Amino acid sequence: MKRAAAIVTDHGGRTSHAAIVSRELGLPAIVGAGDATARLKDGQPITVSCAEGDEGHVYDGIADFTVTEIDLARIPKTRTKAMLNIANPAAAFRWWRLPSDGVGLARMEFIISNHIKVHPMALLRFDEVTDAAAQAEIERLTAGYNSKAEYFVDKLARGIARIAAAHYPNPVVVRMSDFKTNEYAELLGGAGFEPHEENPMIGWRGASRYYHPDYRDGFGLECQAIARARGEIGLSNIVMMIPFCRTPEEADRVIEEMAKHGLVRGRDGLQVYVMAEIPSNVALAEDFAARFDGFSIGSNDLTQLVLGIDRDSGRLSSLFNERHPAVTSTIARLLASAKKTGTHTGICGQAPSDHPEFAKFLVEHGIDSISVTPDSFLRVKEQIAAAEATLPEPR
Repeated sequence: MKRAAAIVTDHGGRTSHAAIVSRELGLPAIVGAGDATARLKDGQPITVSCAEGDEGHVYDGIADFTVTEIDLARIPKTRTKAMLNIANPAAAFRWWRLPSDGVGLARMEFIISNHIKVHPMALLRFDEVTDAAAQAEIERLTAGYNSKAEYFVDKLARGIARIAAAHYPNPVVVRMSDFKTNEYAELLGGAGFEPHEENPMIGWRGASRYYHPDYRDGFGLECQAIARARGEIGLSNIVMMIPFCRTPEEADRVIEEMAKHGLVRGRDGLQVYVMAEIPSNVALAEDFAARFDGFSIGSNDLTQLVLGIDRDSGRLSSLFNERHPAVTSTIARLLASAKKTGTHTGICGQAPSDHPEFAKFLVEHGIDSISVTPDSFLRVKEQIAAAEATLPEPR
């Protein structure tokens, strides 16, 4: 993807891996085009345009275009913090010049899948890996490390630290791993440690893995990497975030596992957020607020679960709408509950990036921070400023 000028796929939606990563790399991407790979030919000159509304266009030939330069010093300052979504450590320094207030979502999955490449349990239980080719590749990757587990912790800690260093001292919110079982299975040695699920999107993912006997030790490696990046490397601006936490009781179990590895909320300034992406997070917001320092709204999964739509379905993509009243009323309810408890609120889902006017709704309801993909940061920042200009000054 780094070598490409643009990305065009036959399948997938706006929240697919190809779409997310291409934004961070600054590449135009059109996903779910249907028959693009059959119609486009090797060597054919084309223009891929993502600057004409919600749908992208592929034109035959090379189109003329203009470049607009923006003076970053003229970007308006806002009370609502504007932050970035980052997954790729290599992209962190690409966007450091943007006047952001930190990183609202650093995705751990990208570091694991692209830099580590090995399922954590395959490193911890290497003798249980039966695929000879996977065994050989794991041996090659981990050569020179005192243990295979150390390979995982070191690579993950360094990747996280690179993102945090680029934005220090501003907060960098690191979401703990949120692969689905089918995605974990694709990691080296992963197939033998993952069950088959008919619907991985609402299966064994996020918080439910962290205390489960079949992944608890893998989560331990993730915690060790966070502790190393914060403690040994010294990047105390790292904030932990727990994804797909279904109940307050599940939150308690995850917090207990974290403590085993020295990660205690409040100790050494550690803050812990929870993703607000399940209707139960909203219905029981005050209970979750008692356990976490902040909420980060995951509008992608929240929309999926409120409207009952598979967010990866190209066929249903026209129905996937974060601005639907059912979704916005749910978000408004969460923001109201968080205001009552004095809990930080942010959003790291795709909605503000795709629809900058969505920022107006969020600002009006008192959100504390909006985190967006780097390519949409400037226009979202302007939307935030415009929305704040219509509100009374805070007392």
